[in-house]
Amino acid sequence: MSDLSHLDAQGAAQMVDVSGKADTMREAVAEGFIAMTPEVIAAIRAGDIKKGDVLGTARIAGIMAAKRTSDLIPLCHPLPLASVSIDFDYVESGVRVETRVRTSGKTGVEMEALTAASAALLTVYDMAKALDKGMAIGPVRLLAKSGGKSGAWVAEAQETNPA
Repeated sequence: MSDLSHLDAQGAAQMVDVSGKADTMREAVAEGFIAMTPEVIAAIRAGDIKKGDVLGTARIAGIMAAKRTSDLIPLCHPLPLASVSIDFDYVESGVRVETRVRTSGKTGVEMEALTAASAALLTVYDMAKALDKGMAIGPVRLLAKSGGKSGAWVAEAQETNPA
């Protein structure tokens, strides 16, 4: 019925059988943005958010989310992650997060990288919402992936930061 790997011949959802695939080194990099007022950016930089260290807490949230991706996304395989790194940059109108996830396994870590970026940004929002409920998250996107049968993939460059 479909060429989509998460659907069986009758169109029902299924977890992809990866048992016949070889283990390979896999890596995925994702990014996301949260736009906010200059006052909130300044408060985060100065450590003046009452809830504490915003980016430090968001980093931990992102790492925890990457490790729990298969609990959140129904058809994802649970993976033994070798590494999760999360970096933040201040951009003109907010904060940019970049996540990098690595494993050696039978399936990729794109969902883990995207989940880590999303959770990190949601944590920034949660910690700073008292100052700016109008913060906007997005876009969150995959920047690159490597490993596996399909090999390497790199996203096209964006001309401007959305945040």
